[in-house]
Amino acid sequence: MLKRKMLDVLRAWRRSKSRECLMIKGARQVGKSYIVEAFGVEYENFVKLDFIELPEAKQAFEGNLSADELFSRISLLLPEARFIPGKTLLFLDEIQACPQARTALKYLAIDDSIDVIASGSLLGIAYRENATSVPVGYERQVEMRPLDFEEYLWARGYTDDAVATLRGYFDRIEPVPAAVNERMMTLLREYLVVGGMPAIVEAFVDAGGNFGVAHEEQQTLLAAYEDDIARYASAPERVKATACYRSLPRQLAKENTKFQYATVEKRGNARKFEGSVDWLEGARMVLRCRSVSTPQFPLLAYEQDGRFRLYANDTGLLLGMHEFPMKAAVVNNTLAGPMKGGLYENLVACMLAARNIPLRYWMSQNGAQEIEFLVDKDASVVPIEVKAGRGASASLNAILAREDVVEGYKLIDGNVGKAGKKVTLPLYMAMFL
Repeated sequence: MLKRKMLDVLRAWRRSKSRECLMIKGARQVGKSYIVEAFGVEYENFVKLDFIELPEAKQAFEGNLSADELFSRISLLLPEARFIPGKTLLFLDEIQACPQARTALKYLAIDDSIDVIASGSLLGIAYRENATSVPVGYERQVEMRPLDFEEYLWARGYTDDAVATLRGYFDRIEPVPAAVNERMMTLLREYLVVGGMPAIVEAFVDAGGNFGVAHEEQQTLLAAYEDDIARYASAPERVKATACYRSLPRQLAKENTKFQYATVEKRGNARKFEGSVDWLEGARMVLRCRSVSTPQFPLLAYEQDGRFRLYANDTGLLLGMHEFPMKAAVVNNTLAGPMKGGLYENLVACMLAARNIPLRYWMSQNGAQEIEFLVDKDASVVPIEVKAGRGASASLNAILAREDVVEGYKLIDGNVGKAGKKVTLPLYMAMFL
């Protein structure tokens, strides 16, 4: 069983909740159902309704939505179900397939006799396209993502103590022993290739670290993602959304300032493709990194509409879009050229997103200076520069010369160090930012 941080989130919700249901959002196959089922064993009674696996379950949410009426109807579908107050967890899986069940969360929360968790993929899309009531105030939302690097280390046999030791070097801004640092960088490149999708990680680990097995699993999941586009996107968006998604490797291989529609299709433009990009973001298949006009606090105030970068939600799936030899080039650290920089930017984007950090970047008007990621902290801006190797950092040095910027990070294939306001970190320590 893969160890996931989300289990602690669920336990904390159970301890602190008051008249609210929990909604777990996230992309396909990030482990939402898996983690709720693991949590369900901590209850005396666990009742699960999967609206895709059991379509007739939608009938239980037609008409009166009072809690008692719902419990009665569900028991007709699942005779073994028991709804004992304080001892039962009801799990509504794939809830996007039953909008009325989403509405019912309000009444289940008001009743508050049992705990209720819902989850689904494509929620942002499903509820934009219908007028069904969303239970504002009765639903706590959490985002579940692929395994982050710490969870990947757990899957590879590393303990909490090992990760805590690494964090100690980060907190003290102290170099990591060379052998340990090199091992962590090797594991980071492995993580970049395998990614954090649970089924892929589990297959890779169970096969003794076989990259061929991981690649096969990635192809299966990529096909499922494209099936989702074909099934759930509106007819005008299907081909365009697929084309935008397939363009990610080419987008990241360019030294460009933003997502380029012309890379999707010759003479492509925002008018044609911006709805498709929105669909992919709503499906959580991609991460959007927004441009800011100036690297100044608060960053939200300076976001630029229509100017952004797009990253894959999982680097393993991004590598799965490439042919198999690409994996060896990354793991053996022999890859060169702009694509290498794009891959590591995507990796850091995923690592920051895992910590719920909004993704923003800045580039000067003349293109001479660029900061890959910017973070608001203590009424100041923290710049984060990403280097696939150990290159110079003229852009970071320039922004650190400002009095209103108190610190900045340079992520490299190297070790920990500090010079003035600039803290240099090995790339894997992005998990601590």
